[in-house]
Amino acid sequence: MKMPLDSVREPAIRRRDLHANLIEHAYADSATLARALASAVACDLRDAILTRGVGLLAVSGGSTPRQFLRELGRIRLDWGRVVVTLVDERWVAPDDARSNARLLRETLFAGAAAAARFEPLFEPARDPSAALLRIARRIDALPLPFDAVVLGMGNDGHTASLFPGGDTLAQALDPHGRERVVALSAPAAPEPRVTLTLPTLLATAALYLHIEGQEKRSVLARALDPQTRSEQMPIRAVVKCAGEPLRMYWCP
Repeated sequence: MKMPLDSVREPAIRRRDLHANLIEHAYADSATLARALASAVACDLRDAILTRGVGLLAVSGGSTPRQFLRELGRIRLDWGRVVVTLVDERWVAPDDARSNARLLRETLFAGAAAAARFEPLFEPARDPSAALLRIARRIDALPLPFDAVVLGMGNDGHTASLFPGGDTLAQALDPHGRERVVALSAPAAPEPRVTLTLPTLLATAALYLHIEGQEKRSVLARALDPQTRSEQMPIRAVVKCAGEPLRMYWCP
């Protein structure tokens, strides 16, 4: 049985009213959510270290996960046995303000988690396609499957860099596809991206979705409407194809 590393009381609300393949964990505020999600992910990593000697984690960038990443980075864990990567990356230099790698340096790796090994999705190259083979080899060399994957979601229903209208979205969403990563450009993305594909994201022992605000919950509800296609709102494909219920951590 998993024992939490940091004591966080579970919410009274744990329901499946949005979709049969999604379990909602609702919290009163961002701070409580961040502590609870950090505790859950740390437990996943600790269990992995105990059972196979290493923990493998993939996390998201953006503004929403900052507090969660800081909380996770403070938890006492054998971080030297943890490997961390990203679910996607913007094709910008690692010191750019929009770099997800920079976000991790400023949050997760600012604490005890600095001892973890980081595998970036960026390499110096003119565009993602020029470095994609090297990045794919790096992902292939990880101790897959993941022990935890933490996703976010945009107001258009994208997750990772699986954007509606993306030039390689069909390839990235193919549940039987063999690619680990793809390069993707989309009208809503200011720069080219590299993203893990749907099968890669789903190859995990624990799959989380971290969203905040009533608007995001409403977006997710629209994505899960039977009339919505995965190409329109890619988060739908994640929920629909996940082997185990996706664990949604949400606060208003």
